[in-house]
Amino acid sequence: MPPPADIVKVAIEWPGAFPKLMEIDQKKPLSSIIKEVCDGWSLANHDQFALQHADSSNFYITEKNRNEIKNGAILRLTTSPAQNAHQLHERIQSSSMDAKLEALKDLANYSRDVTFAQEFINLDGISLLTQMVESGTDFGDMLSFTLTAFVELMDHGIVSWDTFSVAFIKKIASYVNKFASDISILQRSLAILESMVLNSHDLYQKVAQEITIGQLIPHLQGTDQEIQTYTIAVINALFLKAPDDKRQEMANILAQKQLRSIILTHVIRAQRAINNEMAHQLYVLQVLTFNLLEDRMMTKMDPQDQAQRDIIFELRRIAFDAELEPNNSSGSIEKRKSMYTRDYKKLGFINHVNPAMDFTQTPPGMLALDNMLYFAKHHQDAYIRIVLENSSREDKHECPFGRSSIELTKMLCEILKVGELPSETCNDFHPMFFTHDRSFEEFFCICIQLLNKTWKEMRATSEDFNKVMQVVKEQIMRALTTKPSSLDQFKSKLQNLSYTEILKIRQSERMNQEDFQSRPILELKEKIQPEILELIKQQRLNRLVEGTCFRKLNSRRRQDKFWYCRLSPNHKVLHYGDLEESPQGEVPHDSLQDKLPVADIKAVVTGKDCPHMKEKGALKQNKEVLELAFSILYDSSGQLNFIAPDKHEYCVWTDGLNALLGKDMLSDLTRNDLDTLLSMEIKLRLLDLENIQIPDAPPPIPKEPSNYDFVYDCN
Repeated sequence: MPPPADIVKVAIEWPGAFPKLMEIDQKKPLSSIIKEVCDGWSLANHDQFALQHADSSNFYITEKNRNEIKNGAILRLTTSPAQNAHQLHERIQSSSMDAKLEALKDLANYSRDVTFAQEFINLDGISLLTQMVESGTDFGDMLSFTLTAFVELMDHGIVSWDTFSVAFIKKIASYVNKFASDISILQRSLAILESMVLNSHDLYQKVAQEITIGQLIPHLQGTDQEIQTYTIAVINALFLKAPDDKRQEMANILAQKQLRSIILTHVIRAQRAINNEMAHQLYVLQVLTFNLLEDRMMTKMDPQDQAQRDIIFELRRIAFDAELEPNNSSGSIEKRKSMYTRDYKKLGFINHVNPAMDFTQTPPGMLALDNMLYFAKHHQDAYIRIVLENSSREDKHECPFGRSSIELTKMLCEILKVGELPSETCNDFHPMFFTHDRSFEEFFCICIQLLNKTWKEMRATSEDFNKVMQVVKEQIMRALTTKPSSLDQFKSKLQNLSYTEILKIRQSERMNQEDFQSRPILELKEKIQPEILELIKQQRLNRLVEGTCFRKLNSRRRQDKFWYCRLSPNHKVLHYGDLEESPQGEVPHDSLQDKLPVADIKAVVTGKDCPHMKEKGALKQNKEVLELAFSILYDSSGQLNFIAPDKHEYCVWTDGLNALLGKDMLSDLTRNDLDTLLSMEIKLRLLDLENIQIPDAPPPIPKEPSNYDFVYDCN
């Protein structure tokens, strides 16, 4: 008979004594359990003791986290968090350098535990650490452990970042230059600066005054990827928190310091793999750079603004190289207006009389006109060829350059999500955008030429405009998914994705997803559907049996913690437990100590309804994290919180859990799988195989003929 669910069997250590095997009743108060342990070793003052995990974490066990104790766990009886905090508070002020160094090392280790951190902070420990930093007397390992302890304590979110002095900020900023060779001090100093900027507007202003982009750039030219990651993180933080009027100014400084080319040379094209955190920071930088375009994207053209109208005149001049007629008579004015109207029609504007009206829609606003002018000036031959080629056609197949450019700019802004804040979990950066200072404009130039080429391949007319734009979007998206390393490579990918190739791909996909609508087919579908749904259900449950590694998100993405969850083969119990690192392959059941009977599950909730999404924190605001969050609710208040690694795993797990509870599987993945499998099954059943016996083995290859006289030579 299995032991009661509330009883946990553990071993408890105490220095100088044999470990004690003990059964802990989780219903009893923790203080009673500690008293019982102390009495067993004849230790007085049990209120000055606590239990902690004897693994590498050394985390204290509290009433809040005691449910995490697993069967077979090894615990340690130790001094209480309050006692430990008080002792370390005194030890780090020791006059002996060796004793102080050892105390700071212990403090850096213990500070990861929120229980200890709270007690140490209550003793005004943060102020003590900042004073030690400001004094400037500590160097080397001593300073490194001091900064590590500070970072760990602040990560718990107990103390506001607004409380720190300018002297402390100046000191941290000075370490970025002073200790470039000491990796640990540099790393922690950069982490502190990033957190200051992200968590306090006042501190952003103070940090921005103390640290310059020029001081950060040299750290990107080193070989330590972690230092490079922290450096880009600080730059991103300064970029993100800069006021709107300062952001463009900062972008200009980054361009002057050649940040893009340094990142391309020393990070993207370095002879080593880019880890997830670096990929995330590059993605954030990419998003923030493109977001600089938002102002122009949302600015309408003022038809009365002569400077803006001059840009349109310039587009006309470059295309047709026409000299302005003298306006000394009413006849010449009328003639010039007529000529302008004709030329604006050739340029493909919707409003031939006043093309400025074409740029009053936002998005893309003035950004479209900026792109057109860039294309006309920097790719003049291609621009003139496209305009003249289409303006000389009289078969209604001309591609309107102006209208195409406006709609294409709008499409590219949607693809690159211009104006949206970066996601906290996305790593989707494109190396090619780091290969040019004007990457968005160059991106547009490649795509407008693609649009013109596709228009010709489709032999499109103005009525087909939206169809052409859909094909072009598909071409661009398919090319981007291959992550080209340069704009030239992107261009060559597009060359291989001609309209004919897109048609082939679509036809292939249509054959796989063809939906027959005749009544007999629909009836056949209804008959087959339960079998297919059962097949999908079994696949989902099999995936749950294999299990998945989930990531625990915390305030610092760089310190990934993992846990694994899988369903037992009999589908009755969920096994789960923490992992030190991401596993290679499946994790066996016996290494996952925690269990949750499926019969105890009350409900599965997703998104904003999840308990861990209702808590305070940055994750609450993040759309991508919300879309991957789900929770299992059990007992009266028990919960198991998940954040899926991707949308596919999210669908698999929510489907599987709903299937276990006897509910419908409603995910997009189920819908797609159902459509695909139904289509395949129907096609198989509709094959004309009546009275045809399918052989088990392939037919034999016939013998060669005795002669080839039957072959006719066409030549």
